[in-house]
Amino acid sequence: MTFIQRIITISMIVLGTIITRFLPFILFPPSKETPKFIKYLGTVLPPAVLGMLVVYSLKDISILTGSHGIPELISIVFIISIHIWKRKMLISIAGGTILYMFLIQVVF
Repeated sequence: MTFIQRIITISMIVLGTIITRFLPFILFPPSKETPKFIKYLGTVLPPAVLGMLVVYSLKDISILTGSHGIPELISIVFIISIHIWKRKMLISIAGGTILYMFLIQVVF
């Protein structure tokens, strides 16, 4: 990659980042009411994205080979328990991730 190509690439990345950061404030200024569809997406998308991440994380588990999904099952039960107890998503996700990494690196 030549020097000019690097400058163009970095400029495009910077421009894309700036546009994605400022475009919502331009399209939906504080003086105007936010459209109902955008508010709906704001309430529906976070759980949908988390659900999609759970499905993606568990898609390659095989009950017949490897660790038989035991570390994943233990971690899921741990995440649910922590979340019911503390009601803090960050603690639930971080705790489950740490436990899962410990299980697959040390135990299984």
